[in-house]
Amino acid sequence: MKKYGKGFSLIEVMVALVILVVGLIGIFNLHTVAKQSSFESFQQTQAAYYINDIVSRMRLNKGVLISYRGIFNGGTAAPTKACVGAAAQCTHTETVAWDLYQWRLMFSGGAEKSGTTNVGGLDTPEACIYVNGSDVQVVMTWRGIRETSDATKSGAINAFCEFSKTGNNRRVFLINTIII
Repeated sequence: MKKYGKGFSLIEVMVALVILVVGLIGIFNLHTVAKQSSFESFQQTQAAYYINDIVSRMRLNKGVLISYRGIFNGGTAAPTKACVGAAAQCTHTETVAWDLYQWRLMFSGGAEKSGTTNVGGLDTPEACIYVNGSDVQVVMTWRGIRETSDATKSGAINAFCEFSKTGNNRRVFLINTIII
């Protein structure tokens, strides 16, 4: 009479381990894709916030709307007069300079620092404000993580906004509004 052992054979254990490893690799890849998508979504939310910030500033200073027009890429030196708080007495032109300085500082990450390194803002951002009467178009571009088929491959969004940075990783967020 033959005695058969009870339990798992080595082949069964190996097959189970292969199935487990394939499943773990799939979960790890799913986690990586989810983190990248979350970061891309966060950057798009930031771009929307920055655009809405400058539009709100423009609404408060609508007397010189055309002065906000331009192409911007990061922070610059602070203007000579800081227009902060209700006690600050600033002209419309000084307010425009202060608004654009604050806005550029934010989207380039200068408002958030770790030591001397900018840690906030978008990755290699460029922005454009186009004003035609009371019609305003604000465009924000930045570098995303992954390549996309609908990325900013040419530097022109409209006749005025000509961006220097292009490529398959560029993202675009654009708002058209009317300021009355």
